Amino acid sequence: MANANIRVRFCPSPTGNPHVGLVRTALFNWAFARHNEGTFVFRIEDTDAARDSEESYQQLLDSMRWLGFTWDEGPEIGGPHAPYRQSQRMDIYKDVADKLLAGGYAYPCYCTAEELDERREAARAAGRASGYDGHCRDLTDEQKQAYEAEGRSHIVRFRMPDEATTFTDLVRGEITVQPENVTDYGIVRANGAPLYTLVNPVDDALMEITHVLRGEDLLSSTPRQIALYKALIELGVAKEIPQFGHLPYVMGEGNKKLSKRDPQASLNLYRERGFLPEGLLNYLSLLGWSFSADQDVFSIEDMVAKFDIADVNANPARFDLKKAESINGDHIRMLDVKAFTEACEPWLQAPHADWAPEDFDRAAWEAIAPHAQTRITVLSDITANVDFLFLPEPVFDQPSWDKAMKGEPAALLTTAREKLVDADWSDPESLKNAVLTAGEAHGLKLGKAQAPVRVAVTGRTVGLPLFESLEILGKERTLTRIDAALAKLAA
Repeated sequence: MANANIRVRFCPSPTGNPHVGLVRTALFNWAFARHNEGTFVFRIEDTDAARDSEESYQQLLDSMRWLGFTWDEGPEIGGPHAPYRQSQRMDIYKDVADKLLAGGYAYPCYCTAEELDERREAARAAGRASGYDGHCRDLTDEQKQAYEAEGRSHIVRFRMPDEATTFTDLVRGEITVQPENVTDYGIVRANGAPLYTLVNPVDDALMEITHVLRGEDLLSSTPRQIALYKALIELGVAKEIPQFGHLPYVMGEGNKKLSKRDPQASLNLYRERGFLPEGLLNYLSLLGWSFSADQDVFSIEDMVAKFDIADVNANPARFDLKKAESINGDHIRMLDVKAFTEACEPWLQAPHADWAPEDFDRAAWEAIAPHAQTRITVLSDITANVDFLFLPEPVFDQPSWDKAMKGEPAALLTTAREKLVDADWSDPESLKNAVLTAGEAHGLKLGKAQAPVRVAVTGRTVGLPLFESLEILGKERTLTRIDAALAKLAA
């Protein structure tokens, strides 16, 4: 049942290329919002000046548009809680931090990094928890003044309550965390810059986010955020604590979490290889959720209609590139032929294509496209599949040549050429019968007989349906290529 009051957010940092795990998080938030006719907020967490870049910010916007994720509030369209870039909200964070300090919910901590390390080591040696030990929690004004007089700077720490935190995770059920496992934590750096631990929940509070759906790696920070929410509610900054749902890890090779450094993690890789947005999103939706027990391929509209966060599985999900490609291939076949021919266009031009622009024959491309559509799994595959049509001569793959040109290939090709001369070149079945008859004359079945012909004409042992390809290539160019192959064999 739709709930228009639902508000979710997707809040990436503009650092580096977008990551497929990040896209999966965006997808689940977007589908949850759309299923419930709620609001999808797109927010940019760009408070880390050292790592954030304008180039990455523009890449994020471009990626969101390519994937088809429309947002109801956020960059470029604004909304009632603007601005939606954290770098433009610094005054807000300073005001909230001041309120937390004044209310006793936070305090200045003057401990140096060396002192913290020393006390952590001592705690570990004594078998105690090594989190922050509360050293500056209850400093008197005189002690603070003494530290200031020493020239010490301070961070601001949030004061965690001395009680267990219990919450119901939408994916994992009830979770309880004991206070000794969640110690007081920093919310403002010594230079006054707010930390993620402050800005993220403050923005969620002010933007009235109702559901926080995010990666499992952030689960450990949830008790901290819940305590901060309670303080913000008491201060009148927040209205309610959102519900949390922690999405399962996406695993890569060797049972390790897929990281930004993994080659298969970059969204740009899939765009460059010619994944369709619909195919990639279909596959990513299966990383922790399923449409049904017997259906893996579906439209994004169908996913939105069925998506329920309660159906997300808490177990880690393995990224399987072969399955991703297979599902993308299914989506390629779901396109109408016109949409397919248009989608392939970038891969039929430089820098992907090796043929000269004037050698590209649109009529030949449109004729071969329906045959190619049934064979490829990513759009970039099209270049190698149709290059024989547009290059002056085929590019011979040497292993393919060696494999096909065994036995007496010259005799077979000579006979095949004779039969093809008399064939009906408007009928692929007639071309097939010509090669079949040539094969029979040499004691070969069609599969063995057509291999030398295919390599002579296309340069490869595998490819699009041979006889339809010969028809589109035409009689003159086909016979010329067979002659060239015979000359190569003779040499």
